[in-house]
Amino acid sequence: MASGKRYRAARELVPLGDKFPLEDALQMISKVATAKFDETVELAVRLGVNPRQADQMVRGAVALPHGTGKTVRVVVFAEGEAARAAEEAGADFVGGDDLINKINNEGWTDFDKAIAVRSLMAKVGRLGRVLGPRGLMPNPKTGSVVAPDAESVAAAVREVKGGKIDFRVEKAGIVHAPIGKASMSVDQIRDNTLSLMSTLLRLKPSSAKGQYIKSVALSTTMSPGIRLDPNEMVRLATDVRS
Repeated sequence: MASGKRYRAARELVPLGDKFPLEDALQMISKVATAKFDETVELAVRLGVNPRQADQMVRGAVALPHGTGKTVRVVVFAEGEAARAAEEAGADFVGGDDLINKINNEGWTDFDKAIAVRSLMAKVGRLGRVLGPRGLMPNPKTGSVVAPDAESVAAAVREVKGGKIDFRVEKAGIVHAPIGKASMSVDQIRDNTLSLMSTLLRLKPSSAKGQYIKSVALSTTMSPGIRLDPNEMVRLATDVRS
């Protein structure tokens, strides 16, 4: 009941159908985030693409300037010098056949992100039935499959630990991604928002016709979406890229 009351109170602050400038929406985040925990701030962007077409699948990764505000548990499939570099860079779990067998035999997935060196991907690929449905499978398109040298592995771990997120467009043409916590400053959430938006613009498929950014909304874990002006968001994100 309490959560229902909170949602209704937040809805009164966010009228249905209204679109807000980014600055106004950012100021509203702290007002609608009234839960007792630090709510996640999420960006939802509806794209003018058809994800059923292979050449219109939008998928990638972005290193948010201020991170997500969440501690990320990282597993790295690597051996030798690359494994030692991963540990020194802050990876939570590092291994080769031992980790692969643990996941394959026990269904262990107590981590948030996975990174693998290319030389082990033939073995890691067999974990698709376990990691795939959970969105944990390393993928070259998101930078989570790297060269088997210490420098490349360490850099990948530091990026993920620092706030690099993966995203992909869903069947309905929408990208949902966490871009921070409600406790973060307005400037931090703005920077993270525009960083993701600029990346989406960069990944626009050449085959996508018509309006690419159709709608944009910010929300917190327990709040309704705050709709933004998509034209303003494109302009602001373009300025970030230039």
